[in-house]
Amino acid sequence: MTSFVAALRVTVTAPIVSFRNPLYAGVQLTLPCPPPATVGGMLAAAAGGWDAVDPGLRFGMAFHARGKGVDLETYHPLDATGKKADPTPREREFLADATLIVWLVTDIDLWERRLRRPVWPLRLGRSQDLVAVATQRVALHAGAGRQGHALLPEGTGPRPIGTLLRLPTAISIDRGRTRWDGYHFDASGRSEVAVTADWADEEGQAVALVPPVHPGQFAPAGVP
Repeated sequence: MTSFVAALRVTVTAPIVSFRNPLYAGVQLTLPCPPPATVGGMLAAAAGGWDAVDPGLRFGMAFHARGKGVDLETYHPLDATGKKADPTPREREFLADATLIVWLVTDIDLWERRLRRPVWPLRLGRSQDLVAVATQRVALHAGAGRQGHALLPEGTGPRPIGTLLRLPTAISIDRGRTRWDGYHFDASGRSEVAVTADWADEEGQAVALVPPVHPGQFAPAGVP
């Protein structure tokens, strides 16, 4: 007998997004998808802050961008003494015509209200990258699904294709600590590989829950 779960499908769209790859200094290269910590921060903005978010919050996500480009941004760096240095133009890589899908399987009534009337403006990545959001109630069914555009936690079987990324899952409130996890992601979204995820949607897209993203999983500053 097939089991189902009710879920809230959140569709987030933006003309331009950029997710800085922290492994490269001096250049602004973008990751191919938003880290779970970034998506969690957007949901916390809708709720009015992390204090209003369940510490056990988990979600499934899929992402696709239809293009990539490079433009110039002006940076305002600080010198060794902490004073502002001369503005510096720098190339910035970005993703264009982006669509993020988030599946929430707990507190869906609450999240539907929050996303309909968010407390803070919703952004994805940089502070100027505002997004549009639409929600829909769907049913997810247990069982394998195709990889497609899904972000899959490392260890998802049997053999997802694409890049294995090291992404921030959660960041402490003081931004001093980060939880890093491995994720499989195929930027083309064409993978028909069947993977064992938590759920699959009505189109067969795999929905794999990421680990908890709440910063409350870190001990308070100064506590080991």
